[in-house]
Amino acid sequence: MKVIICGAGQVGYNIARSLAREDNDITVIDQSEDLIRKLSESLDIKGLIGYASHPDVLEQAGAADADMLIAVTASDEVNMVACQVAHALFNVPTKIARVRHQGYLQPMWADLFSRENLPIDVIISPELEVARAIGRRLKVPGATDVIPFAGDRVYLVSLKADAACPVVNTPLAQLTELFPDLTLRIVAIIRGDRMMVPTPRDQILPGDQIYFVADREHVPRAMAIFGFEEREARRIVVVGGGNIGLFLTVQLEKLQPRLNIKLIEADRHRAERIADRLSHSLVLSGSGLDPDLLGDANISHAETIVTVTNDDESNILSALLAKRLGCKRAMALVNNPTYPPLISSLGVDVVINPRAVTVSRILQHVRRGRIHAVYSLHDGGGEIIEADALETSPLVGRPLRDTALPPGVIIGAVVRDGKVMAPDGDTIIKVRDRIVLFALADSIRKVEKLFSVRLEFF
Repeated sequence: MKVIICGAGQVGYNIARSLAREDNDITVIDQSEDLIRKLSESLDIKGLIGYASHPDVLEQAGAADADMLIAVTASDEVNMVACQVAHALFNVPTKIARVRHQGYLQPMWADLFSRENLPIDVIISPELEVARAIGRRLKVPGATDVIPFAGDRVYLVSLKADAACPVVNTPLAQLTELFPDLTLRIVAIIRGDRMMVPTPRDQILPGDQIYFVADREHVPRAMAIFGFEEREARRIVVVGGGNIGLFLTVQLEKLQPRLNIKLIEADRHRAERIADRLSHSLVLSGSGLDPDLLGDANISHAETIVTVTNDDESNILSALLAKRLGCKRAMALVNNPTYPPLISSLGVDVVINPRAVTVSRILQHVRRGRIHAVYSLHDGGGEIIEADALETSPLVGRPLRDTALPPGVIIGAVVRDGKVMAPDGDTIIKVRDRIVLFALADSIRKVEKLFSVRLEFF
């Protein structure tokens, strides 16, 4: 597949890295000579210096025979114009644009992004995606990530196992024997810097990052098995009233009206505007690093603090201060990729990575075939993929133990007629089953090839 990526920042780089390792034909455009040079030196891609919205630059990038254009520059306007030019002059089949400014995304302007106006096939709003991701994590206390699949019937949940976890040093096969009615399968373990697909003989060790796939209804029980039995947060403090903080609070008010939410925003005028848009949350003006203000927000009785300002260091320090003042759980938005490995040891429970969320949303539309959802894990080390099994699939009609899946691939759940199943060797896949599987990065292309030929992907 030939893909043009406009923008060589963190998101553009990670999309290029994910696609380049699968032998796609990738060209990245950016105005920065330094970014293009670094990207070209580290990846097998073509780098082009220039303005992504200029017709001559897109022509030089090969837009005439490109399959897709992904516009993720720092400018919404450049992203939109690049898609318009790619459509009008080069007839690029699929155009994806990152749009940050919420003014473009208001429901009243829904017709803006149409084939007749701005022909963009997929709009990605990182702020909205991140706010939704935080909302999901708040619903599952103890989880470091929660991703819905199969129409919200299946959850991918990640958590950190510590020495107090009841099932550490227990072979995974024994977990199935102990809880036979629990629809759950561990699909990946991160141990140190290594991500692996576990076998039934493997054990969970203290310090492991666990990813499991489960029926949504079984998630609370699954979390209890891993030692997380705290109730869903009822008292929440949000630090940062930007697009993420505001959208998160509005979303929480709508979905869980009984929550006690306090939002802290440094800019007084912004705080006043936010207060007018919220129905019952309390808005405080000041710094999330002010212990007295955190005291006014009753932080010692809050179950969770969520820090989502535009400054990584402020988010980290505010989260740690809140924990010191008695808050039970801390989530911090962190953009700098060098920080997350350091933060968890300091006491921040959940690190929110906007880049990972955005990249996953874009990959969902890049993957070939009949794929419903994709989520990238561990900085591109693997992906969770949701797809349909159709008549020609080699998975259909035979026990899974007799199916030669590529190495590094594991099926986490099968959804049939609305029922979620945790597959084993005796499971026989049927036509139209919804499959949720995990694949390590080196196996993604093999899975994609298998599915693109065997499943009706095109």
